[in-house]
Amino acid sequence: MMWVFTFLAVVAVFGWFYHHQVLLRDRAHLMREAIRNQEFTFRLPVKGLFFGERALQEALNETGREIDRLLARNEVESWQRLTRVLTHEIMNATTPIASISQAYLDNPAIAGTVYEEGIRAIHDTSRGLASFVDSYRKLAELQEPVLVEISLAAFVERFRTLYPDLEWHISVPLSVTMVTDENMLRQVLINLVKNACEAGATAMDIRWKKKLWVSNNGAPIPADVEREIFVPFFTTKKNGSGIGLSLSRQMMVRQGRDLCLAERPVPGYRVTFVIA
Repeated sequence: MMWVFTFLAVVAVFGWFYHHQVLLRDRAHLMREAIRNQEFTFRLPVKGLFFGERALQEALNETGREIDRLLARNEVESWQRLTRVLTHEIMNATTPIASISQAYLDNPAIAGTVYEEGIRAIHDTSRGLASFVDSYRKLAELQEPVLVEISLAAFVERFRTLYPDLEWHISVPLSVTMVTDENMLRQVLINLVKNACEAGATAMDIRWKKKLWVSNNGAPIPADVEREIFVPFFTTKKNGSGIGLSLSRQMMVRQGRDLCLAERPVPGYRVTFVIA
């Protein structure tokens, strides 16, 4: 009988070992697919792994987070450089047009003639374009953050007063503090709440789970535009400027942090952003 128990034990051990290897193979496949799709925010669980495998998986998870942060920083810097060049070139082209057209409008010989209306249209258009471009300089000329330690619970609670028509669910422990630029963080949260309201949200949820999670019950963000929402000037709104989320992310990146869309929203909500 002993050999039977020995055989069954060997079969059980072999079965467990085979199952464990299949688990590791599936993990490798998931990470390979995530990297191929440039989804560096993969988080695979470490439960059921040996201590060495657990350490390796934790390192891979952390590496994914670091890659995502580096990509966000590089993306922000690239858009800042492009915006700086474009605004400079456009302003160089429009400023002389505005000046020359204004000079013609100031000329008594033009006043009351058939040319005045056309010149005024050129002048107003060039001035309008200059004003439009100037508003986008903020994307490339953010001030340096002034980092201070704030009580996060007290800071977040103030938003109840700013938006009293919304239903608020706030779960941030009193002991939690954050080192951040207070003005920048306030603007980021205002942008998130404003976007939520424009998407029809009636409730906001802000909670702390090692990061700041900001959720709303407004219309979900379509899967086909999730990758584009932080691109400057991209918008799905008729009257949107497309700089709110881009600017918000830049503000957090300048502080060594990040703003991203959660892979899955907090249960009970449709959209969740994470400030890490």
